[in-house]
Amino acid sequence: MSEKPYYETMYILRPDIPEEEVDSHLKKYSEILEKSGTEVLDNQMRGKRRLAYPIAKHKEGIYVQLSHKGNGQQVATLERAMRLSEDVIRYLTVKQDGPLPTPKSSSKENEPEKSEPVKDEVTSTKDKTDQPNKEEKKEEKNENVKE
Repeated sequence: MSEKPYYETMYILRPDIPEEEVDSHLKKYSEILEKSGTEVLDNQMRGKRRLAYPIAKHKEGIYVQLSHKGNGQQVATLERAMRLSEDVIRYLTVKQDGPLPTPKSSSKENEPEKSEPVKDEVTSTKDKTDQPNKEEKKEEKNENVKE
């Protein structure tokens, strides 16, 4: 494979920190990656959401997604910084192979036009193996009994 893999790091910040501090965390982790020679592809704050289970007595958290492209050595540096931070309550880095994700656009130009629903064609009552279904078997039995 000629493409380098890219990585997605999702981390959850404590819900009680102010928004300015959230922005400083976004910048801090992007700078850590840039210092290690990694290209930061995307850095998105996903907002405050309810957690599936309590983490460190928190029921909510601020989700942040960070996409970066590199050789993999930067993950240890990034996760060490997150582990030492008291504001990060969870983090997970996933290695993604394949093409880079396309950024989502908010314009209506890229949305497909809504067309009328396609009517289903009439299908036979037999399944893909061409075996008669239960109703056909009952009809055959009834016909045999009548004869």
